[in-house]
Parts: sequence; C-alpha cells; structure tokens
Amino acid sequence: MNSDQSAKEFDFEGLIEWMKKYNHNFIRLWAWELMSWDTRGNREEDAKVFTVSPQPWKRIGPGNALDGKPKFDLEKHNSEYFKRLKDRVRLAADNGIYVSVMIFEGWGLQFSPNAYENHPFHPENNLNGISGDANGDGSGVEIHTLENDRITAIQEAYTKKVIETVNEFDNVLYEISNENHPHSTEWQYHMIRFIKEVESDMPKQHPVGMTFQYKGGSNQTLFDSPADWISPNHEGGYRDDPPPGDGSKVVITDTDHLWGIGGNTKWVWKSFLRGLNPIFMDPYEAKVLRKSFDSAWVEPLRKSLGYTLMLSRQMDLNNMVPEPDLATSGYCLANPGKEYLVYLPDSLDVTIDLTDFPGTYEVEWFDPASGVFRKDEIIVGGYMVKMTSPFETEGVVLHID
Repeated sequence: MNSDQSAKEFDFEGLIEWMKKYNHNFIRLWAWELMSWDTRGNREEDAKVFTVSPQPWKRIGPGNALDGKPKFDLEKHNSEYFKRLKDRVRLAADNGIYVSVMIFEGWGLQFSPNAYENHPFHPENNLNGISGDANGDGSGVEIHTLENDRITAIQEAYTKKVIETVNEFDNVLYEISNENHPHSTEWQYHMIRFIKEVESDMPKQHPVGMTFQYKGGSNQTLFDSPADWISPNHEGGYRDDPPPGDGSKVVITDTDHLWGIGGNTKWVWKSFLRGLNPIFMDPYEAKVLRKSFDSAWVEPLRKSLGYTLMLSRQMDLNNMVPEPDLATSGYCLANPGKEYLVYLPDSLDVTIDLTDFPGTYEVEWFDPASGVFRKDEIIVGGYMVKMTSPFETEGVVLHID
C-alpha cells in the first residue's frame, strides 16, 4: 500500500525486524480489495488517501477505470501481486513468524468512502462486464455473497492462485475475510470448504479461519462454521473474562474485533491462561489507523505478548489445558500433577489445588511489568497450597512444575 502523499512503499522487512525485537511470531497479511484507502472511514479527521498496489489482477485496459488508471482484466492474474505475497510469506518463515494470509476484506467495502466505486468489481473498473452491485443500491456488498456465479468463479480462481503461491510454506494460516457483513456467512463457509478441497490434493494443508462479522455478526456463526480457527468479538467475556477454550476451534482473540484500537496487559494474560491466542492490532507507526498513541499503554501490551511466547516455549504447552477451578485466581493452564501456569490479575495471593497430586514441585514467579523471574521454595503437593507473590505488584505469573 502506497501513500498518494509520499509514494513510499511499506517497509515489510523493517516490520519483521521490529516484530522480532518484541518476540512476536504472528501477523495478519492484510488484504485490501479497494483501489484506495480513505482514512475518513477510520474516523480520522486529518484524512489521508492511500493507493493500493499491486492488485491481484492485471490492469491492462483498454480504457481507464474510475481512478484514471487502466481497467482490470479479471481473467488475468497479476504476477507482481503473487510474487510479493510469496516473498513476504518466505521472509516471515525465515524469521519464525506465522502469517494469516487474508484472502478478502469486508470492512472497507462497507465503510470506506466511495468504496464500491473503488472496487475492481465495479463495472467501470473492469473490462469483463462484471458488476458487484446486484440490487443496484450502490454499495456492492453482494460481492461477498453467492449471488453472482461469475463473481464467485473469479474469486475461486484468485483464491486457488493464492493457495498455489504459498502452499509450500509451513507458517501459513488462511483467513477468508476481515469483518465482512453477516449476509456473507454462506459465502464464507463456501470459501472455507473450497480452500480445504483445493489443498486436499496438495503437499500441505493449512488451517482456515473465519473472523467476526461486522456489524451485527454472532460468535455462534463462527463456532458453527467449518473453519479451523476463529476470532470472536467481545460477547461472552472475551475482553475481561474470556471463556476457556474447549478445543472445538482454535480461538485467536484479536483486539481488532474486541476494541478496534484497544487492549491491555490483563487481557493478554487472561486470554493466554484460558487457552486462547491473543493478538494485537498495533498502531505501529501511526500512519494509517491513528495519528498518535500513548506508549505507556502500548509498550507493556507489546511486551506481554512476547512474554507469553517465551513462557509457552518453556512449558509442555501441548499437554496443558485451561483449568480455572485449580487456582483461586481463576486463571490456570495445567497438566495436572505435572505442570501449572497461573495468573494473578488482582491479588498477590493465590491457592492452588494440588490435593490429588502429592509430590514436590519447583516454583518460579514472573513479573511482566519488569520482565523479572524469581525462584521460590519447593512446594509439596497433596493438599491446597496457598502462595504469595514475592513481587509487590499485581498481575504476576506463577509457574509450577
């Protein structure tokens, strides 16, 4: 994505290095279907317009689209787009970072100013006679439904090209669409199944995800979907008291769908200790999503995300599940009798239920605010064990194994 003001390409390599500094290992590779991004859609008073290039289809005309550039040929894929996608996925893989490859994007078509006029499926923008506005209301949101067989076929061909481009990599997850409208449900279910079908005969099969539908969606729609992973909204406590993951879906709790720009360190640890996977929509350089941000809010959140990854690599995480009842704080990952990770969001004391598991356990405390570990005395199981943090601040983590 390039700015009309600076025409400077986004520094993806710089972003990867920045992520490594915080020990982060996941990024959404955001698709943007429109030819431009007008930040008035993000409620920015000092709006900017960003041109989006390259696009998945060649712009070869004849004739010009509404932005004055050659029209799209929706039957011809743009090799530059797919080369950049592959290069970025490979760079992330080389640096130990997973990528959610977003296939489509629904928020922009709903809320960006003049969105449909900036979409390749507007009849003035392509030479294939494609019109995404089936009901003639000027919004074009029907693009993300199954109403037009020709559009669906074009979308499937593009999706297949994405799959062929990145199938060789192990660090890939697929995301059907960011925050599409509720009427897109059957279309999203169809695309999830389509990806699984295409990959079934390929060397690798990757997890496919569905994220919250905005506005008016339901988390139940996500849980009922054929997706492997989902990102819910705040309903059900995902901001302040997340429900434990039950294994039916991998749950990626994303601040984008919970707050927009928001989140806090307690949310990071509560999510992690409930068996969920927290990610943060980071303002980064504050060039698009907002003009500025308070580092006193953002920095602790960024660091805590990196700390969760660090601790996950020190534990036998594959065999640990959320066990809220084993700790009076309500936040506990456990492989009962062998290993426990406990979070104390609002207290310096916690009682751990080791009644059924005698034996000795080593103890270590971690303070996310300072990044400091402290060993504690060995404890003996077989009963309820009350423990007190050696730190004077709340929000500490306890590791027992």
